[in-house]
Amino acid sequence: MDPAFDQPVCKKKKLWELLAEKVNAKLRESEVTDVTVKAYECDLKWRNMLATYRKNGERAKRLGAAGVHWEFFKAMDEVLGKSREEVEAERRAKLSGTKVGKAIASKKFTPILPTPPATAPCPARPPQDVLQLYMELQERKMNMWAQQKALEEKKIEAINNLAQAISSLAQKDGTQTPKDGR
Repeated sequence: MDPAFDQPVCKKKKLWELLAEKVNAKLRESEVTDVTVKAYECDLKWRNMLATYRKNGERAKRLGAAGVHWEFFKAMDEVLGKSREEVEAERRAKLSGTKVGKAIASKKFTPILPTPPATAPCPARPPQDVLQLYMELQERKMNMWAQQKALEEKKIEAINNLAQAISSLAQKDGTQTPKDGR
């Protein structure tokens, strides 16, 4: 199921459910009826095995293959230990006789390389400069907040003045008698 799991956009949960069904079918074929496997258990087991493989791979690099005693290491290493070049060579071998392989082989690919930076990277700043920049940034932030606060206070004052004006107009209208005599 590697090709399905390698797809960039796929529902891994569905794949794990399918895998769990296959494992359960194998267990029934083996007449093991007291064990059932769930999709999330398969996913968790795979993740744990990958972590164990990686730890043992690092151990093998440090101590050599004889330093690894995990019983599944050789089997996992046969599948996962291949270099990118080996995997690519296998993929090309599989595609060599197919229409897709021929189409790819007939094309001339020009790799898109990153453009180098126009100038050399700037030298690292001493810690004092970084601290100074940080302090300046904080000071600018404080100034912005102070300006924002002053603006909000002016808005509140304007709203209060407007409310006071409306209130005084309402009082003037309430004390005067209407012209039609009611």
